[in-house]
Amino acid sequence: MTASLSLGIDIGGTFTDLVILDPADGGAAIWKESTTPDDPSRGAMQGLARLLDQSGIAAGSIGRVVHATTLFTNALIERKGAATGLLTTAGFADVLEIGRERKYELYDLFLEMPKPLVPRPWRREVRERLAPDGSVEVPIDVEGALAEVAALVGEGVTSLAICFLHAYANPAHERAVAEAVARRFPKLSLSLSCDIAPEIREYPRAVTTAANAYVRPIAETYLDTLEAALKRAGVPGGLFLMLSNGGLTHVAEAKRAPVQLLESGPAAGALAGAWFGRHAGLDRVLAFDMGGTTAKLALVDDGEPLVAWGFEAARTKRFLRGSGLPVQIATVELIEIGAGGGSIARRSELGTLQVGPESAGAQPGPVCYGRGGSEPTVTDADLALGYLNADFFLGGAMQIDTGPAKAALASLAATLGLDGERGAFGVHDVVNENMAGAARVAIAERGRVPRDYALLATGGAAPVHAWHVGSKLGVSRVVCPPGAGAGSTIGMLMAPARIDRVTSFNRPLAAVNWPEIAAIFEALERDALAVVRDTGADLARRSVRRLADMRYVGQGSEITVALPETLDAASVLGAFEAAYRVLFGRTPPGAAAQFVALRLSVAAPMPGAGGTLRIASGKAGAVALKGRRRVHFPDAGGEVETPVYDRYALAPGATLEGPAVFEENESTFVVGPGARISVLPDGSILAERVI
Repeated sequence: MTASLSLGIDIGGTFTDLVILDPADGGAAIWKESTTPDDPSRGAMQGLARLLDQSGIAAGSIGRVVHATTLFTNALIERKGAATGLLTTAGFADVLEIGRERKYELYDLFLEMPKPLVPRPWRREVRERLAPDGSVEVPIDVEGALAEVAALVGEGVTSLAICFLHAYANPAHERAVAEAVARRFPKLSLSLSCDIAPEIREYPRAVTTAANAYVRPIAETYLDTLEAALKRAGVPGGLFLMLSNGGLTHVAEAKRAPVQLLESGPAAGALAGAWFGRHAGLDRVLAFDMGGTTAKLALVDDGEPLVAWGFEAARTKRFLRGSGLPVQIATVELIEIGAGGGSIARRSELGTLQVGPESAGAQPGPVCYGRGGSEPTVTDADLALGYLNADFFLGGAMQIDTGPAKAALASLAATLGLDGERGAFGVHDVVNENMAGAARVAIAERGRVPRDYALLATGGAAPVHAWHVGSKLGVSRVVCPPGAGAGSTIGMLMAPARIDRVTSFNRPLAAVNWPEIAAIFEALERDALAVVRDTGADLARRSVRRLADMRYVGQGSEITVALPETLDAASVLGAFEAAYRVLFGRTPPGAAAQFVALRLSVAAPMPGAGGTLRIASGKAGAVALKGRRRVHFPDAGGEVETPVYDRYALAPGATLEGPAVFEENESTFVVGPGARISVLPDGSILAERVI
């Protein structure tokens, strides 16, 4: 038997999504399994067994496995990582505590700052010093470093971050200590800043290195366990991991730098939005991904999601910039805009309705799950409003109960002085308004206008909310692709292998030695290609992007610029000024530009990444109308008798009018009155607001 199929596994906070894709014809089989928080791999393997049984697919036919997980992000948030120590330059042990000396809420007298991943007693100093240009000012005291590490190991430290001042300019001191430590303590996990984040600014560099050290032992154990479980299940294919940058890598690279996986699941959602958008003929898409725990948005321009070069993890205040840990990795630019289906609705201290950020998760889950949850959630409200079908939740594979959900919502509504139905829609509307408001600000900050985009919904909850969120944003087109409920997993299976590399390069543009830059890019490309080659990607079809972090001399921050093919002063300055004007409207007269860092990205298509998707095909004349039910639409005056359609029976080219509800196994697409609805050639449903 030829192992030609691809398996995607995306472990979220509430559900674990599994998709088996046949790249030959785009045929896909999908399953959603409740996440098992105590051991995420257990739920994944249970789901795989059920998917194989349901689809009749043999485990031996799976040629590759692509995986994304929230495990490492949760370890940071919940502070459940390894016992981690930090070795740093004398005088800099408190960098993790001092941070940027910036308050994210200026007038909060009881401000809670992000808690360092390494406690003060485990932050040790070493006598050494490099100048900003990498020259040695104080030689490294290797024996002193070993004595400090010995003390840390004696206190129970199992993972060590090494972050010396200016190691981005010269890694010699870090490597010398690492070699000595590895010989003396071979079982100690090591993370070096010169490998993980070779960039200026000691605080984010130290945080990123510490974060990698904090999750690395967990990653190694987890990935070994998952690989063994897949082999026991009879899956012969290799395991690949989704990275935050929207690409794939192999297990060895994921174990070396698991910090790159922190945003792997949401990044896959953005990739799915871009992929489905391209197939639907849409160049500009707001990829809206809402699952059981969070909702995120990604801007897709010209068929590609935007990429940032850092993000904040484990925020103390979930939606406040500056309240988290700055992590310097390449990541799809994701905007956390709200809560998920499992987010809990409560009466706030001010007597108003509050939704989230707390989530019922997979255990106990929403009240309607019947697993012990007692507080109403967004999913309970959606069920009570008629948006969801209790008899067809997850295609009927999971039984949920409307009665307890309505009772819990009525109890909450009573504390707010509302009737049950108004309270239920209040929950739905509050979470929509929260998402639309956050999205509106984030889109404006990037110089975009929402009405220029189509809103494309993926995730189990996004298709239920997308129509009303789009209305609040002023978006006229809302798209629900096939298999939307498992959209992130589908996006993973379409992802290329991708590796990003960076090196510090602090030079005024006028003083640059261009052959030196070319040599640096060649070295970065060799390093990246070595990793991509081990994934089995098609290097003949690779794409290479060269970028640079640049600023004007005297500025405190920089922007990332795509470099032109021709590397000379005039061409690079023109690219920098054009990018600067897009962001700030004008360039300062007479200012000199400078480089800060050089970046390189290598991507190559993976074998087995399907070019099409075929979950189910509609047939002309098939009966698509399943029935009717009363659904709450406030713009139509309340409950409306609404047709409910079988998503799988709708043929491309079919046209309908709203209101309408479209059901498939993994999600439900709700469209309000006054919509013109059409099924696109790729099977996506396009709902256009008739103005």
